Amino acid sequence: MRREQGPIATAAALEPVDAVLGVGVFARPPTGPESEDGLLSTGAFARRSRLSMKALRLYQRQGILEPVHVDEVTGYRRYRESQLVTARLVAMLRRLDMPLAQVAEVVSASGPRRAYLLASYWEAVERRIASQRGLAMHLQIRLSGEERSFGMFEIREREVPEQLVLTEQRHTGPDELPAWLGAATRRLVTAARECGGLAGPTFAIYHGEVNLDSDGPVELCAPVDSSLMAEPVVAMRREPAHREAYVRLKKVQVEYPQILSAFDAVAQWMTSRKLRGASPPREIYFTDFVSAGPDDEVCDVAFPVR
Repeated sequence: MRREQGPIATAAALEPVDAVLGVGVFARPPTGPESEDGLLSTGAFARRSRLSMKALRLYQRQGILEPVHVDEVTGYRRYRESQLVTARLVAMLRRLDMPLAQVAEVVSASGPRRAYLLASYWEAVERRIASQRGLAMHLQIRLSGEERSFGMFEIREREVPEQLVLTEQRHTGPDELPAWLGAATRRLVTAARECGGLAGPTFAIYHGEVNLDSDGPVELCAPVDSSLMAEPVVAMRREPAHREAYVRLKKVQVEYPQILSAFDAVAQWMTSRKLRGASPPREIYFTDFVSAGPDDEVCDVAFPVR
């Protein structure tokens, strides 16, 4: 039996993907009894599909790949030749680390929806990898020591004029913060329409740290026209003019906790230049965060200085 494994493994390694899936110009026409879509024993099906017996039992329990016949007396299972296409698809999806629940969804779908489900899954994988890459960079910065902690960031300065802002404030933890920011932004943007629309990017001021042990508070601000005369339906105040030090971040760098590296970088840059904070730090959202890609610039982390 062992002597037979070498040629089979070599042939499998050289086969085009289309041949494995049974599609396209590389698809192999069935020959002999198989052309009749005959039944295959579990062992034969396992060898042909390159799935282990254990995997076949698992996929049967999950309803992903079920035998067409199970002998009531012996329990022997039989699969059809035509099921090899599904079996090989399952094997390749699992090589992408796709969870069984999503594999089942792809297998049960038809036509272009299969491709759509795979594309959606892989986009999520790439977002996760990008986020993990940012987290690894954050940890490298933390572990490399203070003298190297802000070398990867370009810190800049700018003057910011006085702004009239609509505001909403809340105590929140890091897990709830993104959802609240999104909902609060929608509320303030809606309120700003009654005042002639936004006059600048929205920004969130951190009056206290937001981490596993602290919940802010956080104040979201939406600038509006300073000539506003009507009273808005939400809180409104004036944000003083100031000079600020800031760093521009890509979407992948905004994930918690790696965004803390940006706050640390600006704070240490200020210390190295003997600058002091004039008011709490903030995040400034100057583009559509939701539609932005992982490598698109979406946010500034800024500290008012004096």
